[in-house]
Amino acid sequence: MSSSGLKYPGGEPQAGGQRPPLLALDHLSLRIHDTPILHDVTLGLAAGEILALTGESGSGKSMTAFATMGLLPKGARPQGRIALHGTDLLSETEAQMSARRGRDIGMVFQEPMTALNPFHRIGDQVAETIRIHQKTSRGEANRQAAETLARTGLDPAKIPPSRYPHELSGGQRQRVVIAMAIALKPKLLIADEPTTALDVTTQAQILDLLHGLVRSDGMAMLLITHDLAVVAQHADRIAVMKTGRIVETGPTAQVLAERKHPYTRALLEASAHQPHLTPKAPGAPLLVAKDVVRSYPGRRAGLKRGAPARAVDGVSLTVASGERVGLVGESGCGKSTLTRAILGLEPVQGGSITLGGQPVGSKGTRRQMQAVFQDPYGSFNPRHRVGKLVSEPFHLTGVAPETAIAEALAEVGLAPEDAQRHIHAFSGGQRQRIAIARALIIRPELVIFDEAVSALDVRVRARILDLIAELTNRHGLASLFISHDLGVVRGITDRVMVMRAGKIVEQGPTASVFDNPQHWYTKLLLDAAPKLPPLSGGGDTDAGWPHAR
Repeated sequence: MSSSGLKYPGGEPQAGGQRPPLLALDHLSLRIHDTPILHDVTLGLAAGEILALTGESGSGKSMTAFATMGLLPKGARPQGRIALHGTDLLSETEAQMSARRGRDIGMVFQEPMTALNPFHRIGDQVAETIRIHQKTSRGEANRQAAETLARTGLDPAKIPPSRYPHELSGGQRQRVVIAMAIALKPKLLIADEPTTALDVTTQAQILDLLHGLVRSDGMAMLLITHDLAVVAQHADRIAVMKTGRIVETGPTAQVLAERKHPYTRALLEASAHQPHLTPKAPGAPLLVAKDVVRSYPGRRAGLKRGAPARAVDGVSLTVASGERVGLVGESGCGKSTLTRAILGLEPVQGGSITLGGQPVGSKGTRRQMQAVFQDPYGSFNPRHRVGKLVSEPFHLTGVAPETAIAEALAEVGLAPEDAQRHIHAFSGGQRQRIAIARALIIRPELVIFDEAVSALDVRVRARILDLIAELTNRHGLASLFISHDLGVVRGITDRVMVMRAGKIVEQGPTASVFDNPQHWYTKLLLDAAPKLPPLSGGGDTDAGWPHAR
């Protein structure tokens, strides 16, 4: 049985005082130049224990981890004590800390490609970690590397150590990073948002893997995450951090049940929040895809090329005017390829896609359809002011945008004077509001939200989902919401489609599909999604279902 399905995976939670701490942070404070970052942080972590450090972006979670690893930026002035097995890490030299990293402290970060060298084979990279800290032959290091990769679930018959990082999926790359982190059996494992960018089934597999390694090897793990559903199912204890301070800590079940601090309550209620959707009957078909096929050339092996890979395999779908539709599935299922085809950014080899009866990609459909993406900063020109960015779609209409810019910003909760500022001056949530304003300013008939809230903190995400629900209700917009987050899709859509291996395998009213899934793959997705415990005493109580992460 998967550990994610157990109330206390790996055994009952252990309070920090029941075992001597392997890692002890004692009144840790930190300033970078003149800016205070951490304030009197005190934590203890025992061997074999998982402590979750949770909070929103900017709360100090990652800086606490960097201080523990001795990776603070220039100008940092820590005070207090960070003890690993009684040794104060703050008093050690960089050479001593460099020797500890990898040997005594393993690290797993959110984006594996930043930790992997794209020019080196994965086996060589794990072996290099071993040889840096151990006097061993290349052959012995390679043997240990292969064993460690196998421990993380990379079957050498299918994923040999000779592979390069670019030949692996996101989940497989994260397994390589985990192999590098545990190769020398460190005492402490620090996992900083290790699954945030992964789909639900891969996330469950990676978390189960980390959990099993901690239990089997007796490591301590500091799990840094903003996902309280993950915390609920994998952490023995939890520490809630806000603006550099620990505001609540204790056994996970106790903290989630009692929620003594207002900030803890706010985080949990935002995690379980479902926006209000006004029921409405869909209109006439607006977006129609019939038997769509999108293939890519097969991989070349010597002089021969393999059979073409069908990323989208005979997909048919309809989004009616005013309808809110979700599209879910794992990474690689074809969601992104289908989205690009709908937007007219990818040609199709078979079938057709029309919007309002016209082929997508034609000038007539560009005004009718807009998109909001996961990373708004990446879709904005940082040299332009917000007013110019928001008014970009007006080149499709020829209408003067002066008054429309102020109205669009006001609709998403921003001030008219924000039009004169540059995009770097805004937070992630504010940037996503600007992206929504840009999408809606010419009043399209369909808006595609492609992972539009997956990078946001839980409270910001709840507010953005409320905004999307309000605007789609007000303007009668049709929306296609693409996400791997089942909790988000459950709350923001009327109908959902489930995609696997390029095909739509199940579709229907969102509540019906979630409450009574018919296809085994849909059941697999729902089972893999992390779930919050019941939130008694206020807030949403729809527990037991996947919630917005």
